[in-house]
Amino acid sequence: MAAGGIESKNKACVIGGAGFLASFLVKLLLQKGYSVNATVRDPDNQEKIAHLLALKSLGDLKIFRADLTEESSFDAPVSGCDLVFHVAAPVNFASKDPENDMIKPAIQGVTNVLRTCAKSGTVKRVVLTSSAAAVTINNDLSDTGLVMDEGNWSNVDFLYSAKPPTWGYPVSKTLAERAAWKIAEENNIDLITIIPSLISGPSLTPQIPSSGNLAMSLITGNEFLINGLKGMQMLSGSISITHVEDVCEAHIFLAEKKSASGRYICCAVNTSVLELATFLRERYLEEHRIPVDIGGLPSKAKLMISSDKLMKEGFKFKHGLEDIYDDTLAYFKAKGVLHQ
Repeated sequence: MAAGGIESKNKACVIGGAGFLASFLVKLLLQKGYSVNATVRDPDNQEKIAHLLALKSLGDLKIFRADLTEESSFDAPVSGCDLVFHVAAPVNFASKDPENDMIKPAIQGVTNVLRTCAKSGTVKRVVLTSSAAAVTINNDLSDTGLVMDEGNWSNVDFLYSAKPPTWGYPVSKTLAERAAWKIAEENNIDLITIIPSLISGPSLTPQIPSSGNLAMSLITGNEFLINGLKGMQMLSGSISITHVEDVCEAHIFLAEKKSASGRYICCAVNTSVLELATFLRERYLEEHRIPVDIGGLPSKAKLMISSDKLMKEGFKFKHGLEDIYDDTLAYFKAKGVLHQ
């Protein structure tokens, strides 16, 4: 397998192309002059992929059917591609059986995609979207001021034994990324993994993404999701957040960067629920009521996840917390979820 990213704008395959992050990535790739093959589970469902079909006006986009559990289904979309972005992941936070609904399919998915890439003969680099959930979760958060970097992994044994809410998601992301590294090593695949924090910003998808709803919960007042935000801080030690455009730009930047190798955290802001609520009150008080009482949580994040490695490669984040929330708020208003 050829090493070292690519320089010319050639052909990229985006696995799971209909999702929040993936469809935004498809859009940016087309705008940058790439030809793109995007995979979806059901290309006949016009309603679910209408936002992808609309991107055909930007350039050469082909849509393929593929399923994470079927290795052969990736042969056609990967064929002839220089880059493969594996963005798809099974997510079902309400699952009663995370092992079979999320964990096994996630591992099977990276296995099938990477094996297809290894035998393709054209793929120069694979970029896998992992998650901060694969880095930050540990049963010992007694210290404060911790800095988590690419050398950290979430503690799967702790997650399996303690089974905190939504435990299946961090287990699936951790084990899938570990499986990807093992397969890449065995098959001489040039693999990059990107580890984004909570992603927010505008979405092309018909439905508002779950990550956007979570990020906006202090503004929308959704108690269930506010509790989810609190749970995130309790479990991982911080509320860390990044704009969708920056995450997609980081994918392309690392795909093209010859010197890039290994894991890269992509996180613009590290904060806490209380600090976030204070920021939102100060910025949007006249428009929205933000809860004042955020009980039972440390006022500050116990840790930060560091993007130093990514920035040392030369990547620059375009969006801070103000942009992230201004853009997400405008998107929610455009969707009719919040009053103008």
